[in-house]
Amino acid sequence: MFRLQSSRVLAVDMTGDAVKAKNGSMVAYDGQMAFKKLSGGGEGVRGMVTRRLTGEQMTVMEVKGHGTCWFADRAAEINLVGLEGDKLYVESSNLLAADAGLRTGTSFTGLRGASQGTGLFTTTVEGHGQVAITSVGPAVVLRVGPQYPLTVDPGAYIAHRGDLRQTFQSGVTFRTFLGEGGGEAFQIRFEGDGLVYVQPSERDTIAGEV
Repeated sequence: MFRLQSSRVLAVDMTGDAVKAKNGSMVAYDGQMAFKKLSGGGEGVRGMVTRRLTGEQMTVMEVKGHGTCWFADRAAEINLVGLEGDKLYVESSNLLAADAGLRTGTSFTGLRGASQGTGLFTTTVEGHGQVAITSVGPAVVLRVGPQYPLTVDPGAYIAHRGDLRQTFQSGVTFRTFLGEGGGEAFQIRFEGDGLVYVQPSERDTIAGEV
């Protein structure tokens, strides 16, 4: 159903089924399509209220019909993720599209969300189906194993999946070592067994230049 027309354009072929996508991300379509705006990034009232309280904005539309829709988001690179009953944690700004049958919701991120200025919750996508996430430059997928923890700059973090635990380290950033740090900032440490998606570019954050 999901395929890359190019590294920056997602094509979704539909035969009466539906897809959820970031509002405004549709660039073209053929066939017969119906569009419906959905409130909030999570399911139901809880997801909508949570995002309003945290200031995290995510407007989603549902596209349903017969034909092909093409999606893109500011020429960002697009990465396909196949879920097989597991859960993907992804920054809302990096979520482009997901199969309509997948469940979306919110998850508490605590310090990481505060350090990034994106709110205290991140988006979750769970079930069986495909997800398209965006990145500035081609995303890198890094494996975390029981003996191989991973430390990530929060400005480069996109998403993660698997049985992972997060802890946060403050006061030091990667740029601090180069004398380019600007105030207190954070790192994210992942332990367990899973995958972490990072982008080769750092978004601006509140807690210093990370």
